[in-house]
Amino acid sequence: MTDGRAVEELVVGVLGGTGPQGRGLAVRLAAVGQRVLIGGREAAKAEGIAEEVAGRASSVAAPGVEVSVTGGSNVDVAGAADLVIVAVPYAGHAATLAELATPLAGKIVVDCVVPMGFDELGAYVLDVEEGSVAQQAAALLPDSHVVGAFHHLSATLLEDLSKPTIDGDVMVVGDDRASMDTVQALAGRLPGMRGIYAGRLRNARQVEALTINLVSVNRRYKVHAGIRVTDV
Repeated sequence: MTDGRAVEELVVGVLGGTGPQGRGLAVRLAAVGQRVLIGGREAAKAEGIAEEVAGRASSVAAPGVEVSVTGGSNVDVAGAADLVIVAVPYAGHAATLAELATPLAGKIVVDCVVPMGFDELGAYVLDVEEGSVAQQAAALLPDSHVVGAFHHLSATLLEDLSKPTIDGDVMVVGDDRASMDTVQALAGRLPGMRGIYAGRLRNARQVEALTINLVSVNRRYKVHAGIRVTDV
C-alpha cells in the first residue's frame, strides 16, 4: 500500500485535477511540499493545468519547500501515484473508475465526490444505488483501499492562496484503519486543517450529503462554510 512510508514521502495523484476541487487540493498539497500528479481525460490539458498549479504553489511555498507538480492522463496518474484522490464530476465517476481498477489495485483511493443535483429549489442529494459515491468506488475498485474524505472543503477557498490557512476539519470514513490514518495525516498537512475519523465507509452517505447543507449555507450567507468538529 504505502510500504510504511511517511505521508510526506507519498506521491499523490488527483484524478479530475483539472476541475476546481481537484485543482484546489493539488495546489494546497503542492505548496507544502507534497509531490502531486494531476490527471485528466486529456493528458495535454492536465499537463497545462499542472504547470499553472506548480507556479501558483511555488509563489506561496515556504523557503526550502520543493514544489513538484506534473500532469498526465488519468490512467497514467493512477499507475504512478502512491495515493489517489478522486475529484471527478459525479456524472463521470463510475465510468472513470471502472477503467482504473488494475492500476489502482492495492492503493489508497480517497473519494471526495458528492452526488449533488440542482433544481429551482437549490441543491439536493442524488440517489446512489450502492448507498454512497464512496461505496460505489469500493464496488468498482475491489482491490483498493477506498476512503471518503475532503468533501466539505470549498474549492474557492482552496484556490484562494491569499488565505494561507483554511479553518476546517476533514471528516474521514473508511474500513481500513491504516489507510484512514494516512488520509487523516494527509489532511493534517494542510495548514489549519485536521483529519477526523467519522466512521466506517457505510457512513459515507451522510458525510457526502452534508455538503449539500453547506452549499445551502453558502448561498444564503454568501460565505464558504466548512466543518469544525468540537471537543476532539
